[in-house]
Amino acid sequence: MKNILTIILSFLAFACQSPKFDLVIQNGTVYTGDGSEGQIMDLGISGDRITFLGKLGSFESKEIIDATGLAVAPGFIDMHTHLEPILEMPLAESLVRQGVTLSLGGPDGNSPLPLDTFLDTLDQMEIGPNLAYLVGHNSIRRAYLGNVDREPTATELEAMKAEVEKAMDAGAFGISTGLKYLPGTFAKLDEVIALSKVAAAKGGIYTSHLREEGLGLIEAVQEAIQISRDAQIPVVLTHHKAIGVKMWGASKKTLALVDSARQLDLDIMMDQYPYTASHTGISVLIPSWALEGGKFEERVNNPALKDSIKSGIVFAILNDRGGSDLKRIQFSTVQWDRSLEGQTLYDWIVREGEEPTVENGAEYVIQAQLNGGTGTIYHAMDETDVERIMQHPMTMIGSDGRLSRPGQGHPHPRAYGTFPRVLGHYVREKKILDLPTAIHKMTGLSAKRLGLEDRGIIKQGVFADICIFNPETVIDQATFINPHQYPIGIEYVIVNGQFAVKEGEFQQKGYGRIIRKNRL
Repeated sequence: MKNILTIILSFLAFACQSPKFDLVIQNGTVYTGDGSEGQIMDLGISGDRITFLGKLGSFESKEIIDATGLAVAPGFIDMHTHLEPILEMPLAESLVRQGVTLSLGGPDGNSPLPLDTFLDTLDQMEIGPNLAYLVGHNSIRRAYLGNVDREPTATELEAMKAEVEKAMDAGAFGISTGLKYLPGTFAKLDEVIALSKVAAAKGGIYTSHLREEGLGLIEAVQEAIQISRDAQIPVVLTHHKAIGVKMWGASKKTLALVDSARQLDLDIMMDQYPYTASHTGISVLIPSWALEGGKFEERVNNPALKDSIKSGIVFAILNDRGGSDLKRIQFSTVQWDRSLEGQTLYDWIVREGEEPTVENGAEYVIQAQLNGGTGTIYHAMDETDVERIMQHPMTMIGSDGRLSRPGQGHPHPRAYGTFPRVLGHYVREKKILDLPTAIHKMTGLSAKRLGLEDRGIIKQGVFADICIFNPETVIDQATFINPHQYPIGIEYVIVNGQFAVKEGEFQQKGYGRIIRKNRL
């Protein structure tokens, strides 16, 4: 009897001990990431995990954050990031300062190859956010066919399928395509379906820069839906938009197509950035056939072919990404003439003392491509479409931003401001979304798309990826005129239980990990 009493007293003494944590976040309004309303709770972190969620009495903690008046959310998941400079910018400050704790790279058909070797390299580095990757169809096609307009042979197609399988086994989350760009634009539907089936067999997803986002958008969405059906693969229409004045309002039709497909049990979703301007190379204005095989210079030196090329560019300026106005075409990166960065095609022509006509614009596009191309911002989207797509329940948030560093080039402001812009501009100011829904689109919805059960959500036992922000002040500051500006209102960013941003200050330390599907 005495022994039993001793055991009971010992147990009660242990149970009454104050719980111990590495970090406690107190009194914040916690949004769990599932779309539910926020609740004032305490959150305890031990190591890299959330180990308590509720209301704490007495406790011990190495650090305490008083989050009174602040929102406590899962770290944001960027569903479309251009991580190409990651080896030079491994801490990814422009991304982490937005509250991003997990980033999906390899979009638009382009990814490192071989992926396993690249991920092994990143595993040895100190990186800012957690990173996941897709395998790029364009990268694979280019490796076997170059930028040539032809179908793969049966042998080549088998080799390309093997590359997809190898990348999936290395941890890729799926396959991405860039059917607007070389060489993906030359790929027939059967080729894309064949490769997507390989990714689907490994549980992967398919994300697509559609074949067209301006004229031809509706048909391009239908093509993506067919790929989902025939390859039996979940699809993300990435950076979904309706571009070009003639297509403004087309999001009504594209969203109706998504809804119809989902009613047929096809798993179609979207991601989106919250801006009315896109960003890509100047070559997007040039007919694909003119760039095929790397023979652009040879073709523009042929007078008959140049006329056709120029006509195609004029058409694109008037009807597609050019937005029917030379002032809508803004240079971001111009390695051969830095003075043009931030300027428009209109500005360039005027600077050279010529008439800013569309025909002259086409000539200068040709010159820019011959000089090595430019990174280009296209102000050719309608705000109503942006808001309509954002409100759709199957739309996630992705920046489409390239890792950036202050003073380097003139990037699209999305590289610095995507997630705070949604929270500040579209939630607080315009009330396009409520706060729980916006957070869900940045966290839980994206995690579910990736098949992640222990990130993108706040609950006991999951990884401690957390963003704490002030809902009354959070906003982007980067603009198209002055893009190199970090957002405000992001007070803390916690990656795997460690501070990446603390009291608004970037900590110059990386705690991210490489996340591999099927090898979690």
